[in-house]
Amino acid sequence: MANLDDLKKKAKDALSTIADVSVEAYKVAEEKAKVVARRAKLNAEIAREKAIIRRRYAEIGRAYYDLHKDDPEEAFVLSCEDITSALDNIDAKKAEIEDLKAGLYNADCDCDAETEPAGGDAEDAPQENADNDDKGW
Repeated sequence: MANLDDLKKKAKDALSTIADVSVEAYKVAEEKAKVVARRAKLNAEIAREKAIIRRRYAEIGRAYYDLHKDDPEEAFVLSCEDITSALDNIDAKKAEIEDLKAGLYNADCDCDAETEPAGGDAEDAPQENADNDDKGW
């Protein structure tokens, strides 16, 4: 029976060692998980702060453009010219879209001039949402 008792003692020691190692591994894994979670939270907070900065930069730029578009400081001349040109291009393209919409209802009509086209009046056509049109931006 000495061998059986000796074997039981070795098994208990092995299980105790395994339990100690498991507890230590759990503690290490728990600490790593805390570090990873904290890093993720900090990265998310940094991203939010950067979004605030980008939004504020855009607001500052828009305010500067609105105030100085006709007479910008030398460092901003090219940028203001580019913005003005882009806004003019947007306006021209919107006008072309409106012309195309109007032409769609008036051209290729197989009906008499006294009757409405099959699609109805241009006034019945869906209108673009003007609420989102912030100076073409």
